[in-house]
Amino acid sequence: MVALAALALSVLWYVLRGVGYLWKPAARVVGQLAPWTVKLRAWVLSAPATFVYIALFTMGTFVQKTAPPRLIDLLVKVDSTNLHRLSDDPATVLVTSAVWVADRGSGLSMYIAVFATVVAWAERRYGTPRLILIAISAHVLGSLCTARVERWAIDTGRAPEKLIRATDVGVSYIMVGCCAAAVLIMWSWVRLVGVAVMVMVVVVPVLTSRTVWDLGHLFATLFGLGAALLVRSAGPLREPPPLTEPWGRGVRGASRPREDESV
Repeated sequence: MVALAALALSVLWYVLRGVGYLWKPAARVVGQLAPWTVKLRAWVLSAPATFVYIALFTMGTFVQKTAPPRLIDLLVKVDSTNLHRLSDDPATVLVTSAVWVADRGSGLSMYIAVFATVVAWAERRYGTPRLILIAISAHVLGSLCTARVERWAIDTGRAPEKLIRATDVGVSYIMVGCCAAAVLIMWSWVRLVGVAVMVMVVVVPVLTSRTVWDLGHLFATLFGLGAALLVRSAGPLREPPPLTEPWGRGVRGASRPREDESV
């Protein structure tokens, strides 16, 4: 519903802009909303990897919601980073599992909200290449370590043999890894809140439910944090780009700098 609402609002906005060229009341509404839409557009453009990834796993969820359930169960199992698929085609499943939301798309609105705010903020500070490295580290290394624990649990009789073909897909691994990177560069009481939330979401489930998937989230968090520490040592954080429209691409009627002014 969140994705559909965002799409509907985007279409409505551009329709309103088109009507504004012909109808003055619509033009006034566009002018009143323009400062906010400019900031929103600049926010999206300043975190391209995050919003492209949101589009990918949202489309994957739409497929899950509209296709026959048996077909989706088969596709997700084929793309899962379980022991069977990792031993058969590790590179492919590590890529494809990253676009599926677990439990047939359950919690999509939460994923979109976290990525569009926390993870996008982290990308604005780390930069796109470094955030991609953090995400890959969290997903790939978290998945591989989880598989290693699964293998150990099966070999020692602590888990049933059917765990070899269990479903384990990776949007949540990327999310917790990138959130850990975001918390690392937060400040003052905001960092304390971030740490508390990460403990509640990642650590507490490991101690209470004790499933291998909860352990996987802990692995992904630690690897995301480790990658963030590594990329920070390579150079300082970047200054976030301003939430303004580039000159020449703004709202009609916006003022431009004079030629003798520096931009």
